[in-house]
Amino acid sequence: MSDSTPGFREMKSVVVRFAGDSGDGMQIVGERFTDTSVTVPNSIATFPDFPAEIRAPVGTIGGVSAFQVHFGSSQVLTPGDEPDALVAMNPAALAVHLPDLAKGGLLVVNSAAFTADNLKMAGFASNPLDDPGLGDKYTLVALDITGLALESLKDTALTNREKLRCKNFFALGLMYWVYTRPIEPTIEYINSKWAKKTPELAAANIRVLKAGYYLGETSELTRNRYSVARADVAPGIYRKISGNEATALGLIAASQRAGRDLLFSGYPITPATSILETLAAYKHFGVTTVQAEDEIAAIGVAIGASYAGKLGATATSGPGMCLKGEFIGLAITTELPLVIVNVQRGGPSTGLPTKTEQSDLFQALYGRHGESPLPVIAANSPSDCFAAAFEAARIAMAYSTPVILLTDGYLANGSEPWQVPDEATLPDISRPFADESQPYVAFARDPQTLARTQAIPGQPGLEHRIGGIEKNEKGAISYDPENHSVMTGLRAAKVAGIARSLPPLEVTGELTGKVLVVGWGGTHGAITSAVAALRSEGVAVSCTNLRYLNPLPPDLAALIAGFDHILVPELNYGQLNMILRANYLVEAASMTKIMGRPFKVSEIRARILELLND
Repeated sequence: MSDSTPGFREMKSVVVRFAGDSGDGMQIVGERFTDTSVTVPNSIATFPDFPAEIRAPVGTIGGVSAFQVHFGSSQVLTPGDEPDALVAMNPAALAVHLPDLAKGGLLVVNSAAFTADNLKMAGFASNPLDDPGLGDKYTLVALDITGLALESLKDTALTNREKLRCKNFFALGLMYWVYTRPIEPTIEYINSKWAKKTPELAAANIRVLKAGYYLGETSELTRNRYSVARADVAPGIYRKISGNEATALGLIAASQRAGRDLLFSGYPITPATSILETLAAYKHFGVTTVQAEDEIAAIGVAIGASYAGKLGATATSGPGMCLKGEFIGLAITTELPLVIVNVQRGGPSTGLPTKTEQSDLFQALYGRHGESPLPVIAANSPSDCFAAAFEAARIAMAYSTPVILLTDGYLANGSEPWQVPDEATLPDISRPFADESQPYVAFARDPQTLARTQAIPGQPGLEHRIGGIEKNEKGAISYDPENHSVMTGLRAAKVAGIARSLPPLEVTGELTGKVLVVGWGGTHGAITSAVAALRSEGVAVSCTNLRYLNPLPPDLAALIAGFDHILVPELNYGQLNMILRANYLVEAASMTKIMGRPFKVSEIRARILELLND
């Protein structure tokens, strides 16, 4: 389709949000819209947003489930500040998400759901679809999606309840037509998922999908169609990947390059559970998965696997990290390689299990008894979770230490295109075990890394003792105060020494100036987008994202010293900001957000401009 086609508009990027009751299948259609956009191909970023309850109360504000996808012809780093189009399947979805819709944006509503009871549960005193101002402010398309879906299936043998479950695909088909998305990938998905077991359901969903698409094609809706051009991407094999999937694959890749089988032991907890579920499908890569009876047992099994010579790993969220604290200390004092993934969520306690936050940084750094430092690194995007997990495993084995990898709910559930790397390009991270032909000393150290050499238990001549009680270099229990001071200092020096091997910081912009924005983790996309937009307007501002949070990069001090203002946006009450102020004695400005949602680009942009105008 060309620009000369009547009613057609070319867009560089578009943000679409599907919202409805948690039983309306919004996550399914959002994923399908995303997968289809990847095949175009477009650059994409997604933001699933759903309640914590397995089945939240129908029709209520708390029961609204949404999925936002941002797709574009150039690099997309965030799910978008505000949707250009909103599909609202019921009044509650409209109440929750209408304030975010861009002025003049497309608003598609399922008018059949706007009953008196549903309006009351959503807090509406009257039907908002009767308000002429709604059509003045937005491009309103009110359709009886429920009735149209039922009509398209009237000659099938499905029950009325089964027919109603298909209505989400009607909305999806319509949006495919609006944004010139192909429907074939979704048809293939439906057939692969349902055609063998329930062919009638597969055929019904395909029929409803096409009905929605062809309604757009044949109706007299007075609105434009839109298209987003193909993204210019480097040649290679791409797939859509979520943060938790990328974390799992990063651990597998590390185990393969290290020549050690991976044992992952976990306990189901939102939003980390899908790491365990993903890894369970990779037994053919030497992966063993264990669903333990609790968080404490999960890390205990992982430590035992590392002791036996495997790559041990576990994943959890904030509450589980609390329970794992004692065993993390055991891994530190025994100096065993271990990867601990913390997929952060809103807290404290149960808090907001399905919402995102960055409030576990202090916990990762200091949430143990005793002097017990360990390396802490953070992923900055869904696809970056692969590289971050690989790096966490590399450090764990190279330095004989547990490593905490911080991701968060936004990264874990969000997705984006990922170029599958050639395995041959990944570094060899193998590290030999003790040579049984040589005398073995349990805590003798590599002079460069201070890492101890690990011996596989049960080998003749390599018998040794490790455990939670302090040891001396030979592995014998020691209560000597001088020895405790020496061993504690060596463990701390080993972690601090990792800084010598860290790569230089990547900086967007100049190395000196007025404002430097310092972020970590999932704030990367919003910060980078805000800075890039301002720089394109001629504003001198720079930014960097910290992967390594302990130890901090050695070149960070000099970088910070070159700017008048340091801005630190975080989804907490300023934890990294406090660390930077303590380490570098800098008057860093903290920008915080505790709402279970990531930063908007506009929020960071506005704060940067405030500092520039000081």
